[in-house]
Amino acid sequence: MDIIISALRTTNDLLTAGIAITAFSLLLYAMTFNLRDRVARSFAIILVCVVVVFVTEAISTTATTPGEMEFWLRLQWVGIIFIPPAYLHLSDALLETTGRPSRGRRRRTVYLLYLVSLLFLVSLLPGWLVGPLVQLDSPAAHLQRTNLTWIFSGFYSLTILLAWINFFRADKRTVTRTSRRRMRYLMIGALAPALGSFPFLLFGSEFAQNHQFVFWVAAVITNIAVSGLLVLMAYAVAFFGVSWPDRVVKRRLFKWLMRGPVTASTVLAITTIARRAGVAYGFPSPTAIPVLMVASVLILQHLITLLAPIWERWLFLGSDRQIQTIQNLEERLLTSDDLRDFLESILAAVCDRLQVSQAFLVSMGSEGLEMLLTIGNDNPFNEENTSEDMLQAVNQNGRVGLKRADGERLFEWRNYWLVPLYAHHSMEAGFEDPHLLGFIGAARVPADPPDDEQIEALFLLASRATMALRDRLLQQQVFVSLEALTPQVDLIQRLRAASRYDGTEVLTDPKTPFENQTITKWVKDALSHYWGGPKLSKSPLMHLDIVQQAVEDHQGNPTNALRAILRQAVERVRPDGERRFTGEWILYNILEMKFMEGRKVREIAMRLAMSEADLYRKQRVAIEAVANAILMMEQEMKEELLQNQQY
Repeated sequence: MDIIISALRTTNDLLTAGIAITAFSLLLYAMTFNLRDRVARSFAIILVCVVVVFVTEAISTTATTPGEMEFWLRLQWVGIIFIPPAYLHLSDALLETTGRPSRGRRRRTVYLLYLVSLLFLVSLLPGWLVGPLVQLDSPAAHLQRTNLTWIFSGFYSLTILLAWINFFRADKRTVTRTSRRRMRYLMIGALAPALGSFPFLLFGSEFAQNHQFVFWVAAVITNIAVSGLLVLMAYAVAFFGVSWPDRVVKRRLFKWLMRGPVTASTVLAITTIARRAGVAYGFPSPTAIPVLMVASVLILQHLITLLAPIWERWLFLGSDRQIQTIQNLEERLLTSDDLRDFLESILAAVCDRLQVSQAFLVSMGSEGLEMLLTIGNDNPFNEENTSEDMLQAVNQNGRVGLKRADGERLFEWRNYWLVPLYAHHSMEAGFEDPHLLGFIGAARVPADPPDDEQIEALFLLASRATMALRDRLLQQQVFVSLEALTPQVDLIQRLRAASRYDGTEVLTDPKTPFENQTITKWVKDALSHYWGGPKLSKSPLMHLDIVQQAVEDHQGNPTNALRAILRQAVERVRPDGERRFTGEWILYNILEMKFMEGRKVREIAMRLAMSEADLYRKQRVAIEAVANAILMMEQEMKEELLQNQQY
């Protein structure tokens, strides 16, 4: 029997430490992801109390002196004292979330109970709330109860009862089946801190001493239930205050639990059992414990990494396999660096097969041909009108150099062979077939034209470059679609999250949060389609109050209203005086020439006597200035409306 009781005691100690680890991990999760929500904040207070209760209990079991043990058991009461008002705080936040905000009475009651708990905390210091340490040979040490302990127990029970009444009221106000289910998860999980943190040993020490086996079995079962219910409660609270899809909330919380509490608790259990087994069987090995700990952490993290895709697919994706396709796309996406590396290897292969030292690749952009990559010292785009000259040479069939049997040709252009890169079978990409994507150019040696084998190799390499450019074009179109879709999807997710527990929230029109980084991107997109396009007509800037007010002045046309607001913001960037091409006018000149007049980047750079790279840097600064001007205009209009309401 002694062996069984010792095993139960060890198990209980491990479970106590595991609950402390789990509560602390869930506290970090709440503070990281959804601390802006009142429900999450009140739950975080409960978690702080639970952490204090179980950390101090775990440390007290390892104390070596009675004074040290009494200190940790007395500190444990700091967490116990503040659990009742934290529970009532959580219940009040739940009622407010479900559409029943406090009219002042509930909130004042919460503040009053926090004050009462603070008075109990003061009474803890002189030993009024609990007495000195009671050391028993078995089953566990505890503090002696006093008359004030009975009063606190009544306060504890009554406050928890009031909180549960509010829980039931909030449950009746939930509007959807999913929210009702999660509310009940929260109510069931709420049993954990309330029952697991209260020191029942103060009132049942004699029974525990006479029935040690029953006591330790009950303690183990209680701690197992507390750990599971605590996770259940955290799962229900994780959906408050966030607009993420449910699968994202579940996946993040599950991954957090696996990499945090599960890993830490498992490693703690393995090392504790190994150390105690070594002492019991006479072969303690202090150096083996750190090795075992490190190995356990690495193995568990490795298993989590390997199994994560499997459990995500089974538990969170369900029948939405398209999400898995998007996740796989992220891993296989052709980035700019990937494209550059691939095209550079193609040009290197071109130079190797033709035995030349110079080659280049240009792509067809919105402003004509743009140099992507060059090998060798010579850059044919250093001269003016190079793009027009190259296109004219191909459109007029140039001076035909070499021709394949299937009709594809090599064009002679200046001192280069040109291979046009056409995208075939590309109607799904939104342009006519064939579509010119760019050119590969290789140095031409008139005295040594390429033979048939070299020509075949050159066209094969050209087809590889065409495939890469076409994939990049398709990716860009996907990104444009996603950018246009993101504001609407974000709005739907925020409305869905807001209406989980209060159905009237779906009728509201929540304003998009205008942050500097976000609005700068929207301004850039709108300016790029200043004279017409979806980035202007469907811009999230339409939600601004200044735009809505300007609609009335533009015959109900929101696109013209936004265009006028952008023009006003650009004019705010303009310095005083007559327009010049000096340093103080650079930002305004870039905005005017690039977006209002629609000039090409190369032309603007030459006119302003700067490099293209410097022009792009100054352009970012100019767009940020326009975004700040729009935010200032919005703020000025709100202040004006507020003043009008006051008068």
